[in-house]
Amino acid sequence: MTRALRLITHNWPLKLGAIALATLLYGGLVLSQTADSFPGSVQIGIVNQPSDVIVLSNLGSVNRIRYVAPPDLGLRIDSDSFRATVDLANVTPTGAPVTLNVTVEAVDSRVQVLDFEPKKITVTVDRVGTKIVPVRVALGPIPSGLDVGDPVVDTESATVSGPQSIVAKVTEAQAPITIDASGVDIDQLVSLVAIDDTGTELGVDSRIEIDPARVRVQLQVFTDRRSKALPVTPNVIGTPAAGFEVAAIEVDPPVVSVQGDANDLASLDRADTLPVSISGASSEVSQDVGFALPDGVQALNPTTVHVTVRLRPVTATRTFEAGLVVVGARPDLAYALSTDRILVTIGGSIAELDRLSGTNIVLNVDVTGLGIGTRSVKATANLTTGLTLVAASPNPIQVTVSSPASSPAPS
Repeated sequence: MTRALRLITHNWPLKLGAIALATLLYGGLVLSQTADSFPGSVQIGIVNQPSDVIVLSNLGSVNRIRYVAPPDLGLRIDSDSFRATVDLANVTPTGAPVTLNVTVEAVDSRVQVLDFEPKKITVTVDRVGTKIVPVRVALGPIPSGLDVGDPVVDTESATVSGPQSIVAKVTEAQAPITIDASGVDIDQLVSLVAIDDTGTELGVDSRIEIDPARVRVQLQVFTDRRSKALPVTPNVIGTPAAGFEVAAIEVDPPVVSVQGDANDLASLDRADTLPVSISGASSEVSQDVGFALPDGVQALNPTTVHVTVRLRPVTATRTFEAGLVVVGARPDLAYALSTDRILVTIGGSIAELDRLSGTNIVLNVDVTGLGIGTRSVKATANLTTGLTLVAASPNPIQVTVSSPASSPAPS
């Protein structure tokens, strides 16, 4: 440490003189260059802006830029020759005004900026926020002699985003509707506007964005409104999977109240639902659906119904040739059957019957407990679940029981 200090203080008058000379030479170099003022302005930009930070203020521009440039620069100085910025890297976004230093640099390193105005600006910086709010239709004045139904919107909520301090005040996204005196029904896309907690519309200057920006609004306009109760007719479309058929169709509730002008309701005798598809289905289909009503007619209560389509396997019968096997036989007795094959009719789903095709079907002849002599025994089938033995011929089977010693000799 002592040695380093000695190096610094050694010949210090000479070293101070060298520094002074260098300063004079630099000042002379600057003075030898052309000092000038740029009469225009340069827009202030932003650097290091986080993705979740938004600037609410107009940054403005800098002017009165004084600079020096070498005489042989050969460039025309204009607003593109300078870059003015403020740095947001260390700014805490609170929605309150903050003061930021302005930096001005020349694009060409041979140009040196000496001075400019302003050196500081005050801006409002906030964090980006989001919020889900309800969508509400705002009806304009209803012309005399007209009546309107309940508006229907294709979405119930919207997402608003923008400065957190402003987003926090948004209470709804409003779809304004104007009702024409002609009484024409409304079915149109309407742009949403953000409404704050005082009922005031927040305009473009608020930096609020709404997603979706537009919604579809449907509104029936009546000149002679009436209501009517109609039976609900489910509209089931499509074909179920192979081997299945519709067993039952249920709808809950079975009746709906509708409204419309008297002329529109006069010839209406049922309320069809929107399509319920059972294409490729192999099990119960159940869903809530709305109504496919004529123009000018609207469902009041309920606006949807629950449709249930119950499916079942398609059943059929097929006849197969089956073999016979004796079960329950005693080893000391001989058993002779009147036939070794019979025709059987089996019922079940087509899929199950298809699986039987090409297989060996065997029925059981139970001789348990039979003594010597001839008896009639009914053949039985041990089938998989879903299949039943409908008929067999011949059945019963004649079974002759004898002692092996008394069995007739083969011819």
